Amino acid sequence: MNTTNIPRIALMLIPLLSIVNNNTKGQSRSRGGLDSAINHTAAMFMSDPARVTLSIGIYDHGNLFTYHFGKKEVPDDESVYEIGSITKTMTGILLANAVREKKVMLDDDIRKYMDGQYPNLEYEGQPIRLSQLLNHTSGLPFSLPASPVPGQTYTKEQFYQDLHLVKLDTVPGYKLSYSNSAAQLLGYILERVYRKTYDQLLAEYITTPLRMSNTGINISRHLLKGHNNEGEIMPYTESGAAGGVRSTLPDMLQYIRYEMDESNPVVALSHQPTWGEIQNYAIGLNWQMLQKAGKQKSIFQNGGTSGFSSNLVFYPDLKTGIVLLTNEADKTAQDKLSEVAEQIFAQLNK
Repeated sequence: MNTTNIPRIALMLIPLLSIVNNNTKGQSRSRGGLDSAINHTAAMFMSDPARVTLSIGIYDHGNLFTYHFGKKEVPDDESVYEIGSITKTMTGILLANAVREKKVMLDDDIRKYMDGQYPNLEYEGQPIRLSQLLNHTSGLPFSLPASPVPGQTYTKEQFYQDLHLVKLDTVPGYKLSYSNSAAQLLGYILERVYRKTYDQLLAEYITTPLRMSNTGINISRHLLKGHNNEGEIMPYTESGAAGGVRSTLPDMLQYIRYEMDESNPVVALSHQPTWGEIQNYAIGLNWQMLQKAGKQKSIFQNGGTSGFSSNLVFYPDLKTGIVLLTNEADKTAQDKLSEVAEQIFAQLNK
């Protein structure tokens, strides 16, 4: 993989631009029109006083492009971000692998893989199924504990104690209600099934085979500081399988490359809708999906922690994907990143 670095000039909002091309000749190519559009789109995003940095990655028919913007300091390809709920898609890949290896089935009662008795994790005789832990229809609360304190350790033992107190209010599988606690529980279940830590599973099934050497739960080198909208430095997350992965822009582009290949049965299973209809809106193993009439299928996921925001979207039929990372979080950041992704996609498909 060849990388060409274009020197950063005086204005900090002009990016340190890396252009990566994995074509057969190993030569880089520039896209002046795209570069100009991305500079403009990034400048609009960064014009908000709360913004700190923005890293943009583009996958275009095998070509990889990275752009970095910052106000006080410009990040680069080695900068590490928390990716928030994009983590859940990796948890989905681990679940899909477990299914392929015949260790579990998607419609298994989750209690099959839990120690102790949990009669509270069913409603009118219907239990929570494994797939429902990632399509947000489990009925489990948004988070455990109900009011988490950023930076405060919350152990697996405490999680399971609180899980005994949960009361479902509807049959699992019907009501859509976003749940971090459900994804966290799935992470614990996978650890029990494999007798390995979540980080070890990531390394075995995702980061090592995909050569994502700067991705994992405990990555600390070149880790950026996260900020809130007041510019205050925020504590890092400890949300594990629900949102605890850290990564770099080049690694996330390798992840897009992997997810683009729906001939891979594991990838295909993770993209298979388990709730909804793709013509309107569907969810697979945490991937959200949409394919309106006459439009290309899009697969996407946002992420947010107390100090980071992210967005990843790709279009398998067009061999195009976009990932956006920033080390600032507020009520508007994820929506604004989605707008940036839409603008870049429009430019790519002119």
